[in-house]
Amino acid sequence: MASRGSAPSAAFTAVAHRGDPYVHRENTLPSIRSAMRAGAGAVEIDVRLTRDGVPVVVHDATLKRLWGHDRPVRELTAAQVREVTGGGVPLLDEALTTMLSGDGRVRVMIDLPDASAAHTAVTRVHEHGAAEQVYYCGGPAALHAVRRADPAAETALTWTTLAPPRPVLLDGLRPRWLNYRFGLVSRDLVDRAHRDGLLVSAWTADTRWSMSRLLRAGADSITTNRIGTLRALLPR
Repeated sequence: MASRGSAPSAAFTAVAHRGDPYVHRENTLPSIRSAMRAGAGAVEIDVRLTRDGVPVVVHDATLKRLWGHDRPVRELTAAQVREVTGGGVPLLDEALTTMLSGDGRVRVMIDLPDASAAHTAVTRVHEHGAAEQVYYCGGPAALHAVRRADPAAETALTWTTLAPPRPVLLDGLRPRWLNYRFGLVSRDLVDRAHRDGLLVSAWTADTRWSMSRLLRAGADSITTNRIGTLRALLPR
């Protein structure tokens, strides 16, 4: 069951959304490395499966927007994805190795736009020995799949309305975080979540004004496309 009545304690987390996409193309290794250099506390990446069941780091269902190929990821093999993107779309294994090795290691937030990728993503994370450094975000279907694959996984339930998640849903999913669109987050919402023992993350805030408002509201995490701007607002 989700805990009730005790405010959680955690250091604030600055989350780089798909890496550092104003510097390098989103969800690529250069973008991830740039976010790490900029001081991200965590890097959010999106994971989908190819036709041959390989988890790759890409948000959209197709490669049209970023790579100019209007082909669904799920209809291509991993080798074909690599070929048509010139190696630009990394395997999840490559992204994990980049973020979890060396002195610059960061936490990893895996977003699951397709719930069918959850089991494989969790398996890969465990193969890397990274269960303590990775958490997962997504809607109820994705998080149910994560919970089946790893009952102990840390999760963030993406929620898009001011109406609070029903207790039965929270009890089934046991998220640590509620992950809200940034415009919904207020001090009252944060206080309510904290009373229920939950942390609040906000996405995707890209202006200094919106970041500052979220910090004043007490958000525990902010996800942004401008990680350098967010870091500059935080105490040294």
